[in-house]
Amino acid sequence: MLLRQMKYFIAVVDCNSFTEAAEQMFISQSAISQQIQALEKELGVELIQRENRRFHLTAAGEYFYRHSRGLLEQVETLRQETIRLGQDHELKLRVGYLRCYSGLELHQAIAEFSELYPEVSIDIVNGTHEELYTELRSGGVDLVLSDQRRAFSEEYVNYQILQCDCYVEVSGRNKVGTKGRVSIGELRQFPCILISSKEQRNTEQEYYQNTLGFGGNFLFAENLEEGRLMVIGNRGFLPVESVGTLPPPNAGITRIPLYKGEKPIKRNYCAFWRVENANYYIEEFADLLRKLIHETK
Repeated sequence: MLLRQMKYFIAVVDCNSFTEAAEQMFISQSAISQQIQALEKELGVELIQRENRRFHLTAAGEYFYRHSRGLLEQVETLRQETIRLGQDHELKLRVGYLRCYSGLELHQAIAEFSELYPEVSIDIVNGTHEELYTELRSGGVDLVLSDQRRAFSEEYVNYQILQCDCYVEVSGRNKVGTKGRVSIGELRQFPCILISSKEQRNTEQEYYQNTLGFGGNFLFAENLEEGRLMVIGNRGFLPVESVGTLPPPNAGITRIPLYKGEKPIKRNYCAFWRVENANYYIEEFADLLRKLIHETK
């Protein structure tokens, strides 16, 4: 059964005339009559009883008319909502980035992307690795810039941005700051300051402790600025990654390369997005961000 046939039937009943209904639907009178007959044949019942130039609905026709009107209204609502959601998805880009990220390239990428595609609005959120992963998995964001902590999944586009060097920032009063480099083992006597929300503190500590090998105590800051103020106060050290342009350390802070044994520690940073949600704007933004970051290397 075609929705078009239902529309023709409703038009005939509403106009109480095949001729007027045909004009309203922009087809010939014979064509609309044939469509109604085809509808009756498919249903196997008579909807309209014709008497010369007059007609009236059968009981089945009355029933079909009432329910068809409601069904077509639902179809129209479905059509309009589908279009709205599709347009919203295409014209909005939701980007997530790590709370501890301090590079300038993300700001530059947003500015250049907005100039190239003024029709697209950009929403920005930040969070820990796990918070961003949850947002991406649930559809809360379209793309995230984050460190790699899991094996790559086929459900996501794992667009590698770079493999970056790792550093720690310490107070200028800390004796560690006089070294040309520092190992994780040498930092065990100092508290490690992590950037994390209250809800994700245990998860972040577990990763840095069990996966990266950091020991000692852990302190937490809600954002990068707060973490650096804690460093200036000589309360501990702050791990940072060189993703793009890493601004010079604040006054009173020394930044030194981080090693594990004799090897510098490096981290993978990627742009992630769901394969099923991939679109032109996401890919363009990821390409632009990668290009800007690599221009600083």
